[in-house]
This record gives sequence, structure tokens and C-alpha cells, in this order.
Amino acid sequence: MFAVLKTGGKQYKVASGDVLRVEKLAAAAGETVQFNEILMVGATVGAPLVADAGVQAEVIDQIKGPKTINFVKRRRKHSSARKKGHRQQLTLVRIGDILEKGADASGVKAAVNGAAPVAAAPAAKKAAPKKAAAPKAAPAAAGSDDLKQLSGVGPALEKKLHAADVTTFAQIAAWTPEDVAAMDEKLSFKGRIEREGWIAQAVELAKG
Repeated sequence: MFAVLKTGGKQYKVASGDVLRVEKLAAAAGETVQFNEILMVGATVGAPLVADAGVQAEVIDQIKGPKTINFVKRRRKHSSARKKGHRQQLTLVRIGDILEKGADASGVKAAVNGAAPVAAAPAAKKAAPKKAAAPKAAPAAAGSDDLKQLSGVGPALEKKLHAADVTTFAQIAAWTPEDVAAMDEKLSFKGRIEREGWIAQAVELAKG
């Protein structure tokens, strides 16, 4: 039996025993997780998801994808050029059971994209419903980070982010998809956040 699951904004056709790389999951090696966004199981097609279906998988390891190079050059009177490398964080998983029914009552931890849970994470999630138009998923630390270290961010974009009360890498690292959509609309970024990989970069930069 095969299934089509969705995770990290991508779709995967899988069968029991398959090994695949997906966007980073908040789980440690050896843990079993369950993907609940199932678009298709066998001949059953979801509308858009198949109710009560799930795909369970064992986390093999947390890995990084191939290195990509970001090169930005501005042709101005005072020209500047910046070259940055990035390796996307991924999770290697082995597909186990494919459940047509009973996934909701399986008791297996749901597969959630993002960094591994830390002590401060629950507080950030509780604060999320209180956010207004400008996302503030994580409280700003004392002082501000140099946001120009993010790919594609210059003085002008940094000024826009500061005006929206975004001053630290920790804030950007904690953005949810809803935060990204709100910021895209508020500051007319037109998909720049996901295209440039700001959140993954901010996670690494926030570690110091």
C-alpha cells in the first residue's frame, strides 16, 4: 500500500520501508512520529485530506542538505557584495505503518516541522494567539541583532523589520507560517522570507 503525505510544504509518495529526507522535524533520532496530513491512501483520495489516516515513521537522523551559495551584489556608487553559504536542515526518516483508519487514536507523536523542542518553546507557543498584525512570536532580547546578516537583507529591509518590532534572530526563528504570511502582507516581501530561507538562517545565527 502507498500513501501521499504532506510535510514542510512538500508532498511525498511513500510505501512502508521507504527512507526519505523531509524538512526538519522536532524529534530525536530513534523516535516514532506520525504524519497526519495524508492526501491519498491507496485508492482513497482526500478532500483535501483523508480523515483519520496517518503514516508512521521512525526518525533515523537529523542531517543537512547540500550547501547552496547566496551571492548578492549591489551596483551603486558605494558598491557592495556579499556571499553566503547555507545548508538546509533535514530529517531522515524510515516509513513504517500506513494507517487508513485509526490514526487519531494511535497515540503516536505527531510529526511537527521545526527545531527540536527547547524549554522556552512552550511559552512562545502560548503567546502566539495574542499576536496582532505584526508577529512577535518570541520576545525581543535586550539589544538588537544585526539583521543584515540574513540573506538579501540590507539597511532598507532592516529598517522595515525594526519598524515592525522585529529586532532579533530569535524572533524570526520562532515565526510560524501564519507569521510569515502576515509579515509578507504587511511589508510586501512577496515571498522573500521563504525564498531566502530567513527562518533557517535565523535559527543558526541565534545560536551565536
